[in-house]
Amino acid sequence: MRFSVDAHAIGQHLTGNEVYIRNLMGGFAGLDQSSEFIAYLSASERDAAAGVPARFVRRRVSNNSFVRLGFDLPRQLRRDRPDLLHVQYTAPLTCSVPVVVSVHDVSFLEHPEYFPWMRTMQLRITVERTVRSAAKIITPSEFSRRAIAKAYSLDDSKIAAVPIAVSSAFHPISREMAIGKVKARFRIPAPFILTVGDLQPRKNQIGLIHAFEALIKSNPNLTHHLAIVGQKTWYANHVMKAAKSSAVADRIHFTEFVTDDELLQLYNACEVFVFPSFYEGFGLPILEAMACARAVACSNSSAMPEVANAAALLFDPESTEQMTRAIRDIVLDAELRGRMERLAQHRASLFTWERTARRTLDIYYEIADRKKSSIRLEAKATSLLRP
Repeated sequence: MRFSVDAHAIGQHLTGNEVYIRNLMGGFAGLDQSSEFIAYLSASERDAAAGVPARFVRRRVSNNSFVRLGFDLPRQLRRDRPDLLHVQYTAPLTCSVPVVVSVHDVSFLEHPEYFPWMRTMQLRITVERTVRSAAKIITPSEFSRRAIAKAYSLDDSKIAAVPIAVSSAFHPISREMAIGKVKARFRIPAPFILTVGDLQPRKNQIGLIHAFEALIKSNPNLTHHLAIVGQKTWYANHVMKAAKSSAVADRIHFTEFVTDDELLQLYNACEVFVFPSFYEGFGLPILEAMACARAVACSNSSAMPEVANAAALLFDPESTEQMTRAIRDIVLDAELRGRMERLAQHRASLFTWERTARRTLDIYYEIADRKKSSIRLEAKATSLLRP
């Protein structure tokens, strides 16, 4: 078989999309030695090197989405003739092979206020076109599977819920060493509360800033700081303004984008990880923190309870009071914190990229076999029509 993947997110700091496709291809390399894999990349060879297995064929496509989707990918597909193309959210304008599409969530439909207007309109048009023409849709949670089926009135059989996983790069290390590295690199003193996510409305960093301020106000003896890790986006100024106007502004730190190794240090150094997002199709940082044996408090909305299960304290992301209480309980109760850390590590161990890659490969083979059967039937029908 010959499978192709739109891997333009590799090396582009596209956070969740890059993490997904990078780990998925790594899983393919370990599971399927007989198939040929083609990765379509926009990053330079140097930037993409670590994200693509050595034996994969690499093709360059434009970093400009209009050029990539309108010209480069259709041209490469006609040349390479793979059995299918796997994309995230958006397929090329014309596609000569079956498409498998990963749609991690439909927040752009359910909460358009979280996006710039133009981005919302673009996703509405391109994702609908893609999901309706796709041979199969993959999504990481049952929550997202139901949301996609409802949004596009699709049959359940067209959508597969394939949970994603946490990279082996995230694991427990010496907390003292991690605290020292974080303090030296980011000037964030311990103890601190950590959150991870691009600075955008749905990640609810402003709500966390208010909860952190309430925590310190009601517990003045606490010496904790708040570390906010994530790339700046169009919404970043609103988050920065909320931090600067806070009564505890001197305790709030921003790191912007960090490497996986830096993130490993941050997870292991924090006392509690908080994920206050309003909406997630999965919520991978929850598992990353759990894999590092950190106590987690997260939102009780969308897919997050499905991911965290009973291994996290849940709160309503709209409620400053509930968020503050969840953080306070973990910070002040060492016995509870220790129990949550043990539960977290066990929960994270249930999700592996090998399992995700194996299930995805099963879908690839299903679609490829269906294509080959269709070609054989067409050939047989043509031969029967000949005089």
